This record gives sequence, C-alpha cells and structure tokens, in this order.
Amino acid sequence: MTDLTGIDVIDWDEAMQQCGDDEEFLRELLGDLRDETDSQMTVMEEVIQNPTDNPFGHIVRAAHVIKGAASNLMCEQLRVTAMALETTAGTAANTPNGKDKPEVLGSVQEKLDALKVAVKNYHDYLASVDV
Repeated sequence: MTDLTGIDVIDWDEAMQQCGDDEEFLRELLGDLRDETDSQMTVMEEVIQNPTDNPFGHIVRAAHVIKGAASNLMCEQLRVTAMALETTAGTAANTPNGKDKPEVLGSVQEKLDALKVAVKNYHDYLASVDV
C-alpha cells in the first residue's frame, strides 16, 4: 500500500494561487473534484466487480481523470495514488491474460485500495473546511 505519511491532502496556498486567490472558486472546484472522483471510483469498483474484456484499460482511464484533476488543484494524495494506480493498471493491461492472474489483480487492487484511502482523506479534509 502507498504510504501517505507526509503527503498533504491539499496544498491550500498553491491551490489558491491556481485559482487567482478566489477562495469561493477554489471551494467550488474542490467540490467538483469530489464529485468527479466519486464518479470515477464508482466506475473502477464496477469494473473490478464485473470485469470486461479490457478491465485495466477502464481503470487506467478513470485513474488518469482523477490524477489530472487532482494535479490541477494541488491535491497531492489523490494525485500520487491515482498515478500509482494508473501505472500499475497500465502494466496489467499489457500483461497477457492479466485479468486471469491473481498477482496482477492483487497489485491493481492494492493500488485501488490506496486510492480509496486518499479519497477518504480528501472527503474528510473537505468536511473540515466546510466544502
């Protein structure tokens, strides 16, 4: 599992700079990121529960969406864990019969679990700042 110790949920000052020091706009974007992240997590959970012919490809795309949005808003835990999942799922997608190999599935699941922790931390952070 990815160790999130010492990794900020969000760098508020940097995120504010990204938003031109408009706190209301930042709060709106952080709420939008929460909604998008939740949506992408649902996609990934459905793929894990009901694998398609290319389950890892779907996970790569969903993790990429989270990574990109989190990067723009300086949400480091989400970015780091989504990037790790994207990379691992990408490798799995290129592994012949990867979805049938327990070690490949386990590796992807481990990265997904780390992302779930980051998502929970993000939700908790947003609640602490009333977003």
